[in-house]
Amino acid sequence: MTSLPHFLAALVLAAVSLSAQTGTTAGELPLNLEGVAINQNLDGQLPLDARFRDEQGREVELGSFFGNRPVILALVYYECPMLCSLELKGLLRSIKIVPLDLASDYEIVTVSFDPDESSELAAKSKAEYVGGYGRPGAEDGWHFLTGDAENIRRLTEAAGFEYVYQPETGEFSHASAVMVTTVDGKLSQYFYGVDYSPKDLRLALVEASEGRIGTFVDQVLLFCFHYDPAMGRYTLVVMNVLRALGVLTVLAIVGFLFFSLRRERRARNNPLEHGVRV
Repeated sequence: MTSLPHFLAALVLAAVSLSAQTGTTAGELPLNLEGVAINQNLDGQLPLDARFRDEQGREVELGSFFGNRPVILALVYYECPMLCSLELKGLLRSIKIVPLDLASDYEIVTVSFDPDESSELAAKSKAEYVGGYGRPGAEDGWHFLTGDAENIRRLTEAAGFEYVYQPETGEFSHASAVMVTTVDGKLSQYFYGVDYSPKDLRLALVEASEGRIGTFVDQVLLFCFHYDPAMGRYTLVVMNVLRALGVLTVLAIVGFLFFSLRRERRARNNPLEHGVRV
């Protein structure tokens, strides 16, 4: 994306992808965006045996970042002139607000889909974003990977991430989204664009962790809010809220009756204590 119109077009590609899933009609895409999309593959399994290189050039298996905590997956390329940096900066803004700790509660795996990029570029990006996060231990939880064309293809296909190389510019046309995955590497939720709601991201991580992280309040919120794939965010479930209010009302009535009957019984058993003359 070398111009503002191309950038703006890429930003709306997520909506184009969703419209195809929900049955609405989208207009024809510009030629340089044909073949670019993010197709939700909810509950799809990532190829955990795929091999990449970390920031230090060491060969690692994708599955080494899974197994204990939920993972946020970001597919970018490090020399992207605009959109990828906006995506990662948007993710950084969100996780700085989320009251969960990177590395101890969840991990982030950022993978370049450009097979020509080096571990040195990955290390430079890691230093920038981990430094911006500013919490101790984050370097152990945010990983920046590069890989060969075959392993990149396996990962992007599993994630439903479609992009196109533009030989005339040496750049890629692509859309922007981060994916939250479960502990065992299954795609749980997609968040589109370059600005991610901290509340939605927090709920997604709690849900993807299968109750391993978060508080009682988070569990209540998950009962009242439900992830809407068509919207790419959590929306209020009115019926669940009404059910919760109904249960609270019943509990309040039962509590009132219990304490009223208990007080009346005590008054009968101890008339002098309550100023009753016999």
